[in-house]
Amino acid sequence: MKLNKIALTLVAPLALGSFAFAKAEKDIVDTAVAAGSFKTLVSLVQKAGLVDTLKGSGPFTVLAPSDAAFAKLPKALVAKIVGDKKLLTSILTYHVIAGKVLSTDLKNGLKAKTVQGEEVTVMIKGKAVTFNKSKVSAADIMASNGVIHVIDTVLVPPTILKALSAKK
Repeated sequence: MKLNKIALTLVAPLALGSFAFAKAEKDIVDTAVAAGSFKTLVSLVQKAGLVDTLKGSGPFTVLAPSDAAFAKLPKALVAKIVGDKKLLTSILTYHVIAGKVLSTDLKNGLKAKTVQGEEVTVMIKGKAVTFNKSKVSAADIMASNGVIHVIDTVLVPPTILKALSAKK
């Protein structure tokens, strides 16, 4: 899929410091571990058995919810997700796009298919970029097998949202 390119100016949060600009010698998993702000994500990736996949050759684009993003989720929902490996895997793979998608590849309204199978939609308003309703807080953190974009909210696939809403 050919993507139109536009330049975006995104500022990495201070928590990442110069890390965001370091040479990409580590894979996506090791890059996330080194950042220190993705402990929940890394733990869930381990629980789902996706470490080897995300250490693979890729390339991958990971929309990585920070620990603060996971902290926003209701505890009952987290317990449900963690207790159901199929549900956990579906949610985690909804945060991964096959291929390397940099901020310069994004355009307003772009729909990107995730590894889970459903799409995320890019919206650009000024310098703010979102995937669905999740705001990008840091972009283009390079890894040896792809790129990470930090997001402020955990993405849940529409089909899962619909199913969870129906069970209430």
